Amino acid sequence: MNAPVVPDAIQREVALAPAPWDLQGQGYIFLLRMPQAVLDHGSFTPPGLQRAGRGRLAIAMFVDYATSDVGPYHELLYIPGKLRFEAKRHWSISRIFVSSWASVVNGQRNWGIPKDRCDFEVHYGATDCIALRTDQDRVFAELELQAYGPRLPAPMTWTPRSWRTLSQVHQGQRYTYVPEARGHFRFARVRHWRFDAGMFPDLAQGRVLLAARITDFSMRFPVSSVQPI
Repeated sequence: MNAPVVPDAIQREVALAPAPWDLQGQGYIFLLRMPQAVLDHGSFTPPGLQRAGRGRLAIAMFVDYATSDVGPYHELLYIPGKLRFEAKRHWSISRIFVSSWASVVNGQRNWGIPKDRCDFEVHYGATDCIALRTDQDRVFAELELQAYGPRLPAPMTWTPRSWRTLSQVHQGQRYTYVPEARGHFRFARVRHWRFDAGMFPDLAQGRVLLAARITDFSMRFPVSSVQPI
């Protein structure tokens, strides 16, 4: 899937916020084993890119950015494993929704991330409830998530660089970037979730191998390395 087209009026209104970005917040991360059919036909993979290897691992994240270079916003993203970029294999975000146009526009400009915008409804409590709505007020994703256990240091700073490297294809260029993060987490479970597969990959068809509630994090998104394709 190509990056969503942003209306010209919004492109003109949104202020440029160049990388690097420093962000703080909380959220959830999920490691899943997805059915091959979803990986092949329901992952919104950009044209011309293929998954690398035979594994069926995918990653999804819900993020609540309390601060960023474009202000606070919510985000739901999906990574269908590693994709093949010529001779290299990198993680790549194939579907992502955020709650602000400033994040959409600058995410595409800075990192080639195919961000789309929607409305989020988020309620925190004993169970955290998240819903995503279109402009027509149609709910296309619902998540009920629960954290448990002690708060532990997140090993993000120990993660090898190859596991933190992402690449995106946007407007004839390849963007490669390596985020850095630190924070804490608790283990989590999915109480219930539902997705409209026409809008977002149907995570409910997969098996959750690991779920974690990131209780707090600080993250830096660096300047991308940009190369023509």
